[in-house]
Amino acid sequence: MPFSAPIAGTPLPPKFTYPFSYEPHPLSLLAAAELQSYLATQSDWEHNFGLSKQQTGAVIGKMFGVLVVRTAQNNIGYLAAFSGKLAGGFHHARFVPPVFDSLTEGSFLNIGMAELTRLNQEISLLKETNTTDSLTQVELLLKLRKSNSIALQEKLFDQFRFLNREGTEKSLRAIFQDTSNSNPPAGAGECAAPKLLQYAFQQHMKPLAMAEFWWGLSPKTATWKHGKFYPACREKCLPILAHMLEGMELEEEPVFIKAGAVALETA
Repeated sequence: MPFSAPIAGTPLPPKFTYPFSYEPHPLSLLAAAELQSYLATQSDWEHNFGLSKQQTGAVIGKMFGVLVVRTAQNNIGYLAAFSGKLAGGFHHARFVPPVFDSLTEGSFLNIGMAELTRLNQEISLLKETNTTDSLTQVELLLKLRKSNSIALQEKLFDQFRFLNREGTEKSLRAIFQDTSNSNPPAGAGECAAPKLLQYAFQQHMKPLAMAEFWWGLSPKTATWKHGKFYPACREKCLPILAHMLEGMELEEEPVFIKAGAVALETA
């Protein structure tokens, strides 16, 4: 997306933003300001950020990100993304798509979840019968449900495949398999930063700078403040970004530490 405001007098950053500790570059600030202006005035979709008394339902503040890029046509613009879902969906105008869309109708995930629901219902009915034979069947179905659930989760993790500048692709499971927590945490790969970088690499764009900010109220914790900038999360994003940013010059010199998985830490 091109900038609305003129940027000719703004120098480009010599190195890419170190995502875990940064001061937003002026171009990132401008991109964020344009995105925030859109969020404050748009009528394309409805999401309760908790900023209007007219809205009802659960308040769900959201992390947004902007990525300043140089396109394949040598133009300077920016991309925008949100973490998780927005207004109940993954796809909205002005925002990059998810790395993997788990909500696609008829997908293996929906089919697998439907099967788990069926097993849960069957288990409940057998428990109500409460006979020796039915309880034996319950034990078998519980084992089947567990194995199906694990297989479904692993297949889902394998659908999240992340690129880096060199075009090297790694699955979410491969990225996390050597970390202290070998299983990816819930929501890994759905944060704004990986989505932005993934789309940029897919479209042969060069990432120049990034920033993430919180929009809305935070119903669970006072940590997130409306309109404030924050670093990328370490639990979900550090192993992913270590792969995606490999070979790129960052503002702070990173040290790649191989203690199971590659980790990105400040030198």
